[in-house]
Amino acid sequence: MLAVVDDLPIAGDVLELACGTGQWTSRLAARARSVTAVDAATEVLAIARARTASPSVQFLEADLFEWRPPRRYDTVFFAFWLSHVPPARLPDFWHTVAAALAPGGKAIFVDDGPAAAAYEEVLANQPTPAALRRLDDGSQYRIVKVFHDAQTLTDDLTALGWSVRIRTMAGNFVGIAEPPTSSG
Repeated sequence: MLAVVDDLPIAGDVLELACGTGQWTSRLAARARSVTAVDAATEVLAIARARTASPSVQFLEADLFEWRPPRRYDTVFFAFWLSHVPPARLPDFWHTVAAALAPGGKAIFVDDGPAAAAYEEVLANQPTPAALRRLDDGSQYRIVKVFHDAQTLTDDLTALGWSVRIRTMAGNFVGIAEPPTSSG
């Protein structure tokens, strides 16, 4: 799935949201002038720093629901993050993405499609869609997990003023979105 980045219009200065362990960061750095990679977890940022050798990458620790971009970027990229954004926070999240984009910039995202629910322990009757995530060390956590389908997500983003193209790929989806022209 990482190779999908090679076929996407990623260029210029890139903002990677929820970079995690940096699985996508090096691939982005190979295509970008610079990458600013943001995540809320100190531990995963340490792993990302260790696996990313490019001097054009800057890592920032921040809560993405509170953080505001200090500048604008040509591309905002996030992989397997959108499914962890609570539906009630989706409009604010997309407003932050729009504020981070330079004129003509694009948001590019990859995430689980609805079929991925078969591989998760989905928790029923929750006020916010959730799943139980079990880690290799035996610990378990309740996480926000929204299995967006391409059409509903397209409709939701269009209602927020975005132009969006989403394609399904191996049970996941890949989206390219352009913000409302009046954003910022």
